Amino acid sequence: MPYFRVTVPDPDLPTDVQRALAEGLTRLAVTELGKSAARTVVHLNLVPPGRYYVDGKPLAGGRDAHVEGSLTAGTNSAAEKAAFLAAADTLLSDLLGPLPRSGVALHELHPESYGYHGVTQLDFYRRPVDAPATSAAPAAR
Repeated sequence: MPYFRVTVPDPDLPTDVQRALAEGLTRLAVTELGKSAARTVVHLNLVPPGRYYVDGKPLAGGRDAHVEGSLTAGTNSAAEKAAFLAAADTLLSDLLGPLPRSGVALHELHPESYGYHGVTQLDFYRRPVDAPATSAAPAAR
């Protein structure tokens, strides 16, 4: 159940680029992390450049981006996470152009502290194998 927050200092980012970011990160969650597309959320946070600082100064001229993803701890290997980080960085520069300091961070949350539709990930993974997943929680990591 990954949640990705993408901060881009460009409130006028074209809709097609916004969609491509959301679709691209969802695709990478599936292909690199083995996540369910139906449970993947991408939140775009488009901010004015004057509210995005690099080296203590507002970003001037050009774009930058930062992606933060929340994942259930223990559901991905170091190699999977590294592959996602590299692919996400490529996606950002392909869609946004040269970036002075783009970053991607994956935060792993303990399954007791992270949930979906009122059910912790721990309980989701503990359900009997033959028990149907709720319609809101398809069987995937």
